[in-house]
Amino acid sequence: MHLSHDPEPISSSVNPSLSSTKPNRPNVGLGLYLSPPAVTKRTVLWALEIGYRHFDTAQYYENESQLGEAIRESGIPREQVFLCTKILFPEGSMEGSLEKCKKSLKDMGVDYVDLFLIHSPTSGPNGRRELWEALCRLKEEGGARQIGVSNYGVKHIEEIKTFSNVMPAVNQVEIHPWCQQRPIIEHCKANHITIQAYSPLVRNTKADHPVLRQIAETLGTSTTKVLLQWSLNQGYLPLPKSDDLGRLKENFDVRGFVLCAGDMKRLNDLDEGMEGAVVPQYTEAP
Repeated sequence: MHLSHDPEPISSSVNPSLSSTKPNRPNVGLGLYLSPPAVTKRTVLWALEIGYRHFDTAQYYENESQLGEAIRESGIPREQVFLCTKILFPEGSMEGSLEKCKKSLKDMGVDYVDLFLIHSPTSGPNGRRELWEALCRLKEEGGARQIGVSNYGVKHIEEIKTFSNVMPAVNQVEIHPWCQQRPIIEHCKANHITIQAYSPLVRNTKADHPVLRQIAETLGTSTTKVLLQWSLNQGYLPLPKSDDLGRLKENFDVRGFVLCAGDMKRLNDLDEGMEGAVVPQYTEAP
């Protein structure tokens, strides 16, 4: 099965090598959280046909092998697809965690991933250091083009500076108008760390919010597209997820309208801090 593709990606405003979508398309990736292994291959093939070139998985998701299989079957050259995966738990030694990372490459059937993240800071200071040193080694050996973290708070990023001169390229956190995580966002910007936004659609829990609906209706678009455009306007790389073909298409193409400064302010004013999160927050983990 061979799918059409365009040769050159566009750039992230913070880190050009983290881009993965088609020319003149926004940087919208596909998250594969809770995509069952039985449907992941089909979902990824659909997404590749639509134009997605950025895929976010994790060891915890248990669908890495299906992602790799879909990419091989698509006929699209590996270098034109941006792959991100994550490791959650340390193995008790840097060498053990490094081998666990390499298992992800084997499961996907690739020589490298474009981005490898620590999934969570919940393993404590020693576990976080072990995982980071394993990722640094993986990058040195060519198994990861870039490395980063997920769900990290300010103190976790500052902790890395105490034992490593390698800083994360990315921090992947829950970001949407109701959970804007402003302290960590500002800290990441100051340290040139790209923000990837998971749950950018708030898991559809805010689709009927009056402010969001009014903006969408005025612009003649959907609430989904408004939320993704908000994320892109902030300079984030949103990672919506779906296994539905229609929603995959809707999430990918957010062109055709502009959020004005007034719209952005109304959305920014919806921030509820951590109270607005839809998934457990680990940015304050000890």
